[in-house]
Amino acid sequence: MAGKTKPMSQVKQILRLYCQGKGFKTIARTLSVSKNTVKDYIQKAKAADLLMETLLAMEDPVLEGKLNPGNPAYKDERYDLLKPQLDYFRKELKKTGVNRQVLWDEYRVGNPDPYSYAQFCYHIRQYMRSGKPSMVLDHRPGDELYVDFAGKLLSYVDRRTGEEIKVQVFVACLPYSDYCFAMAVPSQKTEDFIHALGCCLKEMGGAPQTLVPDNLKAAVIKSNPYEPDINRALEDFANHYGTSVTPTRPGRPQDKSLVENQVKLIYSRVYAKLRKLTFFDLPSLNRAIAQKVKEHNQTRMQQKEYCREEKFVADEKHTLQPLPAQAFEIKYYREHKVAKNNHICLGMDKHYYSVPFSYIGMKVKVIYTRSLVKIYHKAKLIATHPRNRRKGGYTTRKEHLCSHHRYYKERSPTYYLQRGYNHSETLYTYMEALFKQDKYPEQLYKTCDGILNLSRKVDPRSFTKACTIALEHQNYSYKFLKQVLENRMTEYPEEPVVKSLPAHGNIRGASSYK
Repeated sequence: MAGKTKPMSQVKQILRLYCQGKGFKTIARTLSVSKNTVKDYIQKAKAADLLMETLLAMEDPVLEGKLNPGNPAYKDERYDLLKPQLDYFRKELKKTGVNRQVLWDEYRVGNPDPYSYAQFCYHIRQYMRSGKPSMVLDHRPGDELYVDFAGKLLSYVDRRTGEEIKVQVFVACLPYSDYCFAMAVPSQKTEDFIHALGCCLKEMGGAPQTLVPDNLKAAVIKSNPYEPDINRALEDFANHYGTSVTPTRPGRPQDKSLVENQVKLIYSRVYAKLRKLTFFDLPSLNRAIAQKVKEHNQTRMQQKEYCREEKFVADEKHTLQPLPAQAFEIKYYREHKVAKNNHICLGMDKHYYSVPFSYIGMKVKVIYTRSLVKIYHKAKLIATHPRNRRKGGYTTRKEHLCSHHRYYKERSPTYYLQRGYNHSETLYTYMEALFKQDKYPEQLYKTCDGILNLSRKVDPRSFTKACTIALEHQNYSYKFLKQVLENRMTEYPEEPVVKSLPAHGNIRGASSYK
């Protein structure tokens, strides 16, 4: 093939035969090469200005460097003019809308002898290829867990509305074994990020020494190359599982390059294989993802005699820290002032929780999770409530109320009947008849409060007699009892109450005796 460099071993044979006095035609016929090839290499050897014996003693790469010094394009005067601009072109290509064609048009302006477009692009490619070297890191088993979100989304269809709902895909890997985990979550919010991270550790059966996320808001509040501000929820998560958080440097995805590579593999081994399937809820989508990720972990790695799962189970799983008995719940922190009704309002749910009345007007700290609300005052736990998401509702413990409010809260028919029985049997009977009326309970409670208030202001015998009169007249109200007492009806002698005969079909009237 024309222009193809001959192996240096064959070139040495050409030089050796030439030293022996052989002619070009003889050398070409002996080695089965063209006469021009022989002539070309002899001329290059003479141009090197070295003895033939010296050239023959060189190692093949050194000899090749002497005979083929490089592309003459870099010795062109045009390249000397282009070279200082290459770094400028590299930076400009990062800007929106700037491409090689635009830069080439700018390069030709005012240049009498420019490169062609093809040559211009070649030199830019060669310059951009010589970037900073990358380093191969040595990873220890169970040391780190790289986490990231895939750039491309998956989706499922809402069965009721037919709407396509996009979801984020969380991806994590252990760099030592390259063992992978992936699942879909509704968003990249803190709650979903922490939930996915917890599922990841549960599936792996342990926690690494440190978590390595990038600078997403669910993990890092304020990024910094040296001391980033970690999201408090993620810090609580790390403390719960006995691990730490080491975010990558801002804009340095190479700090977790293995999980970046895992995302590419997930695209081909999960996304591509699920592209023709339709899912109608998130759990079914995650079951399919888990199956494909399992197959991915069990696939033999290139240039390796094992798969990711074998490496993980054999060398890394036992090095992970054991998981705590209870799963992590995100903690939220708030500070509130106790209102006059000795309740604080949890703004997220718009629900009210009681605090002991002695803390009215004081500032308290509230720590709440998905299931529990704890209220502290100066490092002292003063109240604990199960979380309630009913908007506008109240969660109140009786012991938090003052005695007056507690009494008011404890009102019930049984409460008032007991109060009546403690006074007299007659008042008990009267209240029992009172509650048998078909009236609103709150109205009956107020009536009972008024009756008990009367019982404290008058003579017990007069009050008992007034209750008896009310029972005889079947009038069960506070006003009737008050009128009986104010009119001193209890002081009059008792008159027999004439009761009418009840209506009955078997009772004969006066007409039956005519």
